[in-house]
Amino acid sequence: MVSTAALGEASPMGSAQSFCWTVTGSVQAAGPLTATRPAAESSFAAGSPRGRSLSLLWWVFLANGAVLVIALLLLTFSPITIDAPIKTGQAALLVAGFVVLLGLNIVLLRRVLSPLFRLTAAMSSVDPDRPGRRLSGINPRSAEGQALADAFNSMLDRLESARREAARTALAAQEAERLRVARELHDEIGQTLTAVTLQAEHAADGDPELASGALRQVADAVRDSLDEVRRIARELRPEALDDLGLVNALIALCARLRSEEGPRLSRELPGDLPQLPPDVELVVYRIAQEGLTNALRHADASSVRLSLRADEESLTLRVVDDGKGLPAQLPGGTAGIAGMRERALLVDGRLSIESQPGRGTEVLFTVPVDQAGA
Repeated sequence: MVSTAALGEASPMGSAQSFCWTVTGSVQAAGPLTATRPAAESSFAAGSPRGRSLSLLWWVFLANGAVLVIALLLLTFSPITIDAPIKTGQAALLVAGFVVLLGLNIVLLRRVLSPLFRLTAAMSSVDPDRPGRRLSGINPRSAEGQALADAFNSMLDRLESARREAARTALAAQEAERLRVARELHDEIGQTLTAVTLQAEHAADGDPELASGALRQVADAVRDSLDEVRRIARELRPEALDDLGLVNALIALCARLRSEEGPRLSRELPGDLPQLPPDVELVVYRIAQEGLTNALRHADASSVRLSLRADEESLTLRVVDDGKGLPAQLPGGTAGIAGMRERALLVDGRLSIESQPGRGTEVLFTVPVDQAGA
């Protein structure tokens, strides 16, 4: 099985028969950058070419070697003599020379390491809200410094690309949800209310003896419209989650999704859970909802199992089916998996989706208990 931990991206490497998406944690950065560079350029600008840069080990070796050479020259050409036992003046002279050599050594080392100090200071001042800025104008002098700067700039490229993709996915999901709600309001409730209006006008202008039957039809239509409004509201925000808690909300979700023609849906839910903040409960519910919906609609499975467990370290949600598995290449616009990934990142959780063709799919979401109970 192939596992990819690069912000939930799928990788077809290795076996073509199985694959795994994994997303973990969150990325943090703060402060302004001191140097700029176009986003497309990730190489470190300044300094000597990479192939001719000395290693940091050799720079330190040369600095220490210079101090030792100076000490050797002083011992070779200076008229200093040391008696045994050593005299007070000779001991003072040796101590003074030792202190001078230490001072010279630290000056040389500070000069050798100063590019790394400036580099780390610039790295700590990264502002993710100002994209397109890169480290430049600092000569790292050593091969390790150049590699560190290149890796940092490449990381910024990946971070900005992931943020842009996440923003596009979020906007697309919002617009799709708005479009869905608008269509349902127009096609279902709008048409029903239009029919109710026409029936009420006909009853008001028609035979009084028939008015009671027409009003009864109006009342039934209004009742159906109210039920449809409640259904749309439940899909927008699960009221059971606010009123009954996470476990009961998952039970209600399973009951609503279960059908006689569909696969067998089983659940393993604990009697009690640790106190969870509302955002974590909502993330767990939405991931369970998306995982169950995908399994029931697209997996061609005979059974689907939902389980939720909590221990001293973590809270774990698992949705497993025995269906046909995910395709090796997901089609574009798979907002469901992207949405689960983004929700997992919001609460510093870990989401993995493992699938094998013909052997089903497992959606596994884990959030630390210290995060869940924060």
